[in-house]
Amino acid sequence: MRYATDREAAEDFLQDGFIRVFENVEKFRFEGSFEGWMRRVIVNMIIESFRKKKIETEFTDDFPDVDAEESEDHTDEEVPLMSDLLELIQQLPERYRLVFNLYVLEERTHDQIAEQLGISSGTSKSNLSRARKWLQERLKKKSKKEAAKI
Repeated sequence: MRYATDREAAEDFLQDGFIRVFENVEKFRFEGSFEGWMRRVIVNMIIESFRKKKIETEFTDDFPDVDAEESEDHTDEEVPLMSDLLELIQQLPERYRLVFNLYVLEERTHDQIAEQLGISSGTSKSNLSRARKWLQERLKKKSKKEAAKI
């Protein structure tokens, strides 16, 4: 779900990923966990699909607005729910979402991301910075709205 914009896209990624895993299962070298290998195959397949779409490397600061729908009530207003964060990550523009996931969740370096996506390391850093800033601003907005409800 972190790489997709919605559940349908995530299901497509998962289905295509499992096909890729089954097609390449003989390449698993039993060096580490099968789960880790499978995850790497699926993430690399997702990166390929983004690369094939030829997503632009130049971006504007036009981001989708988060004011649309509110999620369910929070029990702890200080800590955002994982579902809230996932919802916001899905709203990031594709390039920012991809760089954010690769750096933060997959623990790839900017050099690795740059090589995989065909961008410069500086562009990777810039995209990550913009994604984090956008997420922080939206989380603050969401928190203020929730506090106003109380």
